[in-house]
Amino acid sequence: MVNFELSQDQKDIQRAAREFAVNEFTPERAREVDEKEEFPFDLWKKACELGFIGVHYPEEYGGAGMTVFENILIVEEFCRADSTIGSAIILSDFSSEVVLKFGSQEQKEEVLPKIAGGKAITAGCYTEPEAGSDLTAIKTRAEKDGDEWVINGAKTFITNGTIADYFIVLAVTDPDAQPRYRGFTTFLVRKDAEGLKTTKIGGKFGIRSSPTAEVSFKDVRVGEEDVIGTLNRGFYQVLEFFNESRIEIAAQALGIAQGAFDRTLNYVKQRKQFGQPIGAFQSLQHRLADLKSQLEAARLLVYNAAWKAASGNPDATLTAIAKYYAGKFAVKMCDEAIQMHGGYGYISEYDVERFYRDAKITEIYEGTKEVQLNTIARGILGKF
Repeated sequence: MVNFELSQDQKDIQRAAREFAVNEFTPERAREVDEKEEFPFDLWKKACELGFIGVHYPEEYGGAGMTVFENILIVEEFCRADSTIGSAIILSDFSSEVVLKFGSQEQKEEVLPKIAGGKAITAGCYTEPEAGSDLTAIKTRAEKDGDEWVINGAKTFITNGTIADYFIVLAVTDPDAQPRYRGFTTFLVRKDAEGLKTTKIGGKFGIRSSPTAEVSFKDVRVGEEDVIGTLNRGFYQVLEFFNESRIEIAAQALGIAQGAFDRTLNYVKQRKQFGQPIGAFQSLQHRLADLKSQLEAARLLVYNAAWKAASGNPDATLTAIAKYYAGKFAVKMCDEAIQMHGGYGYISEYDVERFYRDAKITEIYEGTKEVQLNTIARGILGKF
C-alpha cells in the first residue's frame, strides 16, 4: 500500500521552512533585490545557519543526513513564499551534488561544509555559447601539462557565476574519443584561479536576484587532485546530477505556482465588483478549481520523482515529466493570476507579475521543455 502522508520529520522541516520564508522573505525586500539585481546574502546566510541549505548532505559534511525529498520540500516552501528570493537561495548550492556524488574525500571535506555553513557558493559551468541544450557540443578544453591541467574556453548563462567560490567545470579532455562525450571530465576550480574571469549578464526577464554570468577560462591551471571522480566520465556525472537537480527545478516551479495561487485566492476573496467579491462569480470559481486540480497533479508528479530519487532509484523519464509539467503549469498559473488580478496584476505592488517573470525560467534552464519532451519520448519509445 502506498503511503501519501509525509513523515513527522518531513512535516516539521516543511513547517520550519515555511515559517522562516514567510517571516523573512518580505515583499518589500523581494522587490528591492529584483530591481537592483542583488543576491540576498543576509537571508542566504540565515537559511544556511538554520540548516536549510545542504540538508541532503551527510552530517559529516555539515548537512542533516536527509534526502532529495526533504530538500525539495524546502525548495517548494521557499519559492512559495517568494519566487525571487526563494529561487536565489535554493540555487546557492547548485552543482555541489557533483562533488557530493563523485568528489574525493578531500574535495568533499573542503567544499560541502562551507556550502552548508553559509561560507561558500557553487556554480556549475556546463552551458556554452554554441552548446546550450546539446551538452555534447561543448568546446572548453583541458589539456595535461606535467602534473597540471590547463583549461581554456568559455561558458555562458552560469547561475551564481559572479558570486561563486567554487566552479564545477565540464571540459573536453580526450578530443579523439568516440562518441566525443566519452572524453569529457569535470574539474573543481576555485574563484581565485588565475585566468578565470566572470562577467555579469544583466537585464534578465526574471530571477534577477540570482546572478547569471559568462565565465571564461584562459590558461586556468588546476592540479590532478582537482579532477572530480574518474577521468573522462564527466558527461555521465553531469547527466546523473541533472536527474536529481531537475527535480529541484520542478519543485521551484511548483512553489512559484502555489505562491501565485495563494495570492490569487486571497485577491478574489477581497476584490469586489458589481457589489460582491469576484470570487463569488462561477466563472472564476471554475477557473480556480481547474487550476487547483492541476496544481495537485503537479505536486504528486514532483513528489513522486523526488521519492524515487531519495529511494536510490531515480527515474529520468519521471523526472523529465515532473519538470516539464510543473514548469509549464507554473507559467500558466502565473498568467492566470495576472488575468484574475486585472490591471492590478500588471503592477509590481501585487507581486504576481514578478512571479510570472520568475516562473518562465523553469521551462528553460536545466533542459528546456523541448529537451524534457525528448527525454520522455525516449523513455516510452526507446532509441530509434
